[in-house]
Amino acid sequence: MASDTDALQLSRGTIGPIRHIYVHIPFCARICPYCAFYKDLLDRSQTQRFCQAILDDLGRQRENFAISPETIFFGGGTPTALTTSQLEFLLEGFHQQLDLSSLEEWTIEANPGSVSARKAAVLHKLGVNRISLGVQSWDNKLLKVLGREHSAEQAEQSFHDLRAAGFFNINVDLMFGLPGQTIENWRSTLEKTIALQPDHVSAYCLTYEEDTEFFLRHARGEFRQDADADAVFFEITMSLLEDAGYEHYEISNYARPGFSSVHNRAYWMGKDYLGIGPSAFSTVGMQRWQNVCDYRAYSDRVISGRSPIGSTENLTNEMKRTERIALSLRTSDGVSASELKAFAQETNECIALGLLREANGNFVLTRKGKELADSVAEAFL
Repeated sequence: MASDTDALQLSRGTIGPIRHIYVHIPFCARICPYCAFYKDLLDRSQTQRFCQAILDDLGRQRENFAISPETIFFGGGTPTALTTSQLEFLLEGFHQQLDLSSLEEWTIEANPGSVSARKAAVLHKLGVNRISLGVQSWDNKLLKVLGREHSAEQAEQSFHDLRAAGFFNINVDLMFGLPGQTIENWRSTLEKTIALQPDHVSAYCLTYEEDTEFFLRHARGEFRQDADADAVFFEITMSLLEDAGYEHYEISNYARPGFSSVHNRAYWMGKDYLGIGPSAFSTVGMQRWQNVCDYRAYSDRVISGRSPIGSTENLTNEMKRTERIALSLRTSDGVSASELKAFAQETNECIALGLLREANGNFVLTRKGKELADSVAEAFL
């Protein structure tokens, strides 16, 4: 990516209303050894200043774009690591600055160790209507391996607190392929989750990302990844959740009818979105940019009236097409046949191998294809 941000200003006047906003809150009480997202240990002396910077940045964005959000997503990090009063300050600031009459979905990622009944009530009162709860596992031994600060018991209590506060759209985040995790353990985790009846489940296979402690341990041979075992985990996930009434609408995401993530669907469909906060990406028109990956530098820049953008990228039609195919293939809607016209041979080969099928003018992954989704996507890139 280029570092020159001046060109970014040139195309903004011709852009339509922005409907999707992502806000990155990087603070964590503890750094999970597998997480590759930008994050930093919670520093209470910095958080209020950071919250002010977020609202100042939002104000700056309003000068550049018409913003009429349909979705807002607070991710991290751990947004609920902020105090109740700081979250209240942030959310009220969004209400003051934006017309939220078209808002359909407002999600906040929550760590079970930082959700209280009072915090849940305040979030609900201020318009948040979807919570993504980072449970990861219902096994305390595995939670310890993952470096999580919560216990399984705390996670369950947090879930009940959220329900009691009035949240009727809760996602439970889970992970499989963990060091020491057995098939029976994973089956038990899924059954426990189904018994709680969340509205949405995200189930991710552990990946060993660079710049993480887990990556180093994998490189040293302490952890091993078993593709065959991961495929079994994935097959069990699909079977149990689909049998329980969840629609498998994206490779890692399952929802009860009417509860698929509107915000994530916008990403997968290539819609424009604004990112606010350190490290956050924005994609508008044919441009993409990322804010600096340091919350102190981000706050300094915004509060002093400077741009927090660290890098920019000019997109091409080919880049957009490639991204559209790769992301659409992961969804239950699939890719339109017209998108794959230039790949007739590759498409036919995938059909012959039982990886793709045609449905309603689109090509969608079969059950076997879902297990090899990344490899199928590579055939068209």
